[in-house]
Amino acid sequence: MFSAMATKYIVLVLAFAVAIVSATEYRRPPPRRSLSRSLLKDLHDIDSTSPQQVHVSLSGENHMRISWITKDPTPAVVCYGTYPGSNGYSANGSTNTYNYVTYQSGEIHDVVIGPLNPNTLYYYRCGVTSSPQFTFKTPPSLFPIKFSVAGDLGQTEWTRSTLEHIAKSNYDVFLLPGDLSYADLYQPRWDTFGHLIQSLASARPWMVTQGNHEIEKIPAVHPESFTSYNARWVMPYEESASPSNLYYSFQVAGVHVIMLGSYTEFGSDSTQYRWLVDDLKKVDRTKTPWLVAVVHAPWYNTNEAHQGEKESVEMKNVMEDLLYAARVDIVFAGHVHAYERFVRVYKDQADECGPTYITIGDGGNREGLAKRFKDPQPKISAFREPSFGHGQLFVVNATHAVWTWHRNDDDIDVASDKILLRSLVSTSTCSLNLN
Repeated sequence: MFSAMATKYIVLVLAFAVAIVSATEYRRPPPRRSLSRSLLKDLHDIDSTSPQQVHVSLSGENHMRISWITKDPTPAVVCYGTYPGSNGYSANGSTNTYNYVTYQSGEIHDVVIGPLNPNTLYYYRCGVTSSPQFTFKTPPSLFPIKFSVAGDLGQTEWTRSTLEHIAKSNYDVFLLPGDLSYADLYQPRWDTFGHLIQSLASARPWMVTQGNHEIEKIPAVHPESFTSYNARWVMPYEESASPSNLYYSFQVAGVHVIMLGSYTEFGSDSTQYRWLVDDLKKVDRTKTPWLVAVVHAPWYNTNEAHQGEKESVEMKNVMEDLLYAARVDIVFAGHVHAYERFVRVYKDQADECGPTYITIGDGGNREGLAKRFKDPQPKISAFREPSFGHGQLFVVNATHAVWTWHRNDDDIDVASDKILLRSLVSTSTCSLNLN
């Protein structure tokens, strides 16, 4: 725990840094081109049995899920160890494919491996023994831990800039609050997205939830929603007793993270609502003092974009009380292509026991930025800027964390917004009201 003097010093340093950045004139650069066409050419050169679009995710305590795609059938097996070239351990998994109108996916493999040691570098191969060797690092089991956060990624030159900055952040777990590939019905864009992010997603766990661009439902042609998303991005929903891959939870190093689904049923009589109630009851704040929620459509938003949508307004009306009563510390959202951070808030008013709401839907998609905010700026909106970027949540210990938003438009990493956060369970006026 920080001493009182150390905490005061950190607050002063952060305030000074933000003041300096805010005082600097910033000229926003122009849009950049899409990468999907050039990435598609790269995919044609990959051998038919070589793993592509490799990504890893957390899968229950001390386990990881390895996912990859091949053009032709290969064994769903992962060999791994703790030194280069090692194959001391192996695990088998499953393979699936899907059809979407005229598109036929490749062979999608999923293998869960473990138990694994925390904060350890592992070497692994997917499928055939001649495949390239990859590495990933498991998250720590104790504080500190760093999360990198970015929503609405897409696959443009801005996406590449964002990913380059994230790669330098030395993060442990990546959180993506929806809108991944921006395939928007054109399925090869799912493949190019997987290719674009592989260098990062194969090395650290990526935990995602769905956005509106993942729905991909075509009435009378393809009536099923989330076909591609559910086939390609299997999350640990079963491990968290969820009936759907569209919402789940996981915990790592003292942080319990709830990934909610904006575009599936969320009413008070829905399975998602009932699951959320049960999941919150299971949270032990002595083991996971930090509680974080991730959703796509923001519940708080002062941007002119995406105002009044039911996925925001109605979901907030139904679930805000649950998150407030559980003392959720932070709620991340995407959807709006800009950055905005709110003070701790509840029922549209500043409340020291409410979550800090952060919209970070500015990863780099082709639709561009949402540049128009409501004027004047409401008091509950602490910082807002329509720029591409990503965020870093550095959870120092059970009581304190540092949130930083990094504007990536500059092609250099500019920390434009910083704040020191204190966990609600360590705040006596809030923890006393916990059930």
